[in-house]
Amino acid sequence: MLSDAEISHYHREGYVVPGLRLPPARLASLRATLDRLIAENPGIRPERLVSAHIEGQNAEGVKGSADFLDMARDPAIVDAVSQLIGPDVILWGCQIFCKPGGNGMEVPFHQDGHYWPIRPLATCTVWVALDDSKIENGCLRIVPRSHASRELLAHMREDRDDVVLNQRVADPGFDPSTAADIELEAGQMSMHDIFAIHGSNPNRSPKRRAGVAIRYMPGSSVFGRDIIEPSDASGYKVDFSTRPIWLLKGQDRTGRNDFKVGHAQA
Repeated sequence: MLSDAEISHYHREGYVVPGLRLPPARLASLRATLDRLIAENPGIRPERLVSAHIEGQNAEGVKGSADFLDMARDPAIVDAVSQLIGPDVILWGCQIFCKPGGNGMEVPFHQDGHYWPIRPLATCTVWVALDDSKIENGCLRIVPRSHASRELLAHMREDRDDVVLNQRVADPGFDPSTAADIELEAGQMSMHDIFAIHGSNPNRSPKRRAGVAIRYMPGSSVFGRDIIEPSDASGYKVDFSTRPIWLLKGQDRTGRNDFKVGHAQA
């Protein structure tokens, strides 16, 4: 469980690095699964393995593995998330951001809410390091307290093919030098708010940097499948209309979330 100090840090700063970490055996197993997925998705950049927790070929063009779904459903992680967003926890996304050594792509500073069909906007992302994630190989960077206003800042679209996502914060008051480098050892994780400005530098080092971003929203929000049409406008194919979601803890307070779409029929 998160300590009172960790909970306070998350709500004040917009992120926290908890004491929670993956056991060595699970870390080794997930690294092996990642290596297999990279080999099975030769036409997709490893930074763009969206919905990697869905077993087999998913609607977004990626062949995933339920090993990552099992990690996302880990009771220790889910309980920690519930301490931050409340007793009702819905899993709605999981993406691998794996930056190869030497040419790992940049993630421009952005706010996640511009990309997601959550209403009202509310999500805690758990970013799990599968490799050591350091400054030299392009670790996650988060701007402390940038979530405080609960507002989406203006973004500009990048016309580049060397970035993972193509929107960047364009607010004139934003100063990227205020970002904190979230350095993690393999197995450690960070947690950040949906409004927190974050990104990461390209990886020019010889060391790979792989992490898994798991997305959880509270049961008081709706996953609006018709808000954002399936497209590759973000830089790769995203299809929220068919993406499965899971109620992991508590209940759906809205009564409007669909937990059948996208799931294999028995």
